[in-house]
Amino acid sequence: MTDPSGAAAPPKPFPPPEFPPRKAARFARTPPVIFPPILGALALAGAVRLSLDRLGWDRGPGELLAGLALALWAFAAFAYLAKLVRRPRVVVEDLRVLPGRAGLAALTMGGMAAAALLSPYLPRVAAGLLSLALLGHLTLAVLLIRLLRRPETPSRSINPTWHVSFVGFIVAAPGSVVLGLPLLAEGLFWATLPVALAIWSLSALDHRRTGLPPAPLRPLLVIHLAPASLLAITASLLGLPQLASVLLGLAAFYGLILLVAVRWLTASGPSPLWGGFTFPLGALAAAMLVVGGGWQWPGLGLTAVALVVIPALMWWVLQRWPGGRLAAMTNAAEA
Repeated sequence: MTDPSGAAAPPKPFPPPEFPPRKAARFARTPPVIFPPILGALALAGAVRLSLDRLGWDRGPGELLAGLALALWAFAAFAYLAKLVRRPRVVVEDLRVLPGRAGLAALTMGGMAAAALLSPYLPRVAAGLLSLALLGHLTLAVLLIRLLRRPETPSRSINPTWHVSFVGFIVAAPGSVVLGLPLLAEGLFWATLPVALAIWSLSALDHRRTGLPPAPLRPLLVIHLAPASLLAITASLLGLPQLASVLLGLAAFYGLILLVAVRWLTASGPSPLWGGFTFPLGALAAAMLVVGGGWQWPGLGLTAVALVVIPALMWWVLQRWPGGRLAAMTNAAEA
């Protein structure tokens, strides 16, 4: 390259490499993908509580597990809020990628699940947390809709993470019933049921048109299981046993398909997306126990399986959080 006089242009100066390498500020790269397995731990705590009640055993182990799950969610939420305070726009950047969308929705859904666990003991605190979680989830949904309207936004097509973003409000319904807010639970149920049905239908049509997702994205298919389970729980609590049985039957049938296809689902090997297996598993176990009847023993068995699977998957994901490995693996934004 030459300048106008014909002489060779000097090379562009580059800043010297930093030594030691620059370290991100504390919590500045908190990856949203930590929240799906933590949400799974909250669901597991609820399923264990129900199992102990059904068996007539001491609830102490269930309360201990609930306390640990609540503490873990509170710490993770604090870590992400610290990142958000440093640079608020980081939430929009995290919403641009699928792991970020699912993770941020799991953050606010975790607040709803935490409120349900707290409601028997601290109803006022639980009610406040439930309100904040619903408001936060609504804010994320609005931001995501605005992003999806932009042609340059990646991953705009229908995918299972739409369930957690747009149907995730249903997680607040069981806690609403416990808190004496049945009208809120009923409103959430009838508002989210058609949205879930639409996403299931559109997803099926999309798979028929374009084929099933590639191996790295197959774990996301498990997310389809969660709305049916939560809707079944809510229908049962609202006194709609026939509808609850239908929804739970659909969830159990889909869960059986996923079990048969587990090697196909996990063909790409362990990844942070495996954390998304946890909440649907815990929610299905809880749904079986809530609906009861012939579902009780399958629910107890599934809870026993979840006691092994959910902590293992959560550990696999969370141990990669320190040092920024998990953030790099999932393209988490930095504040």
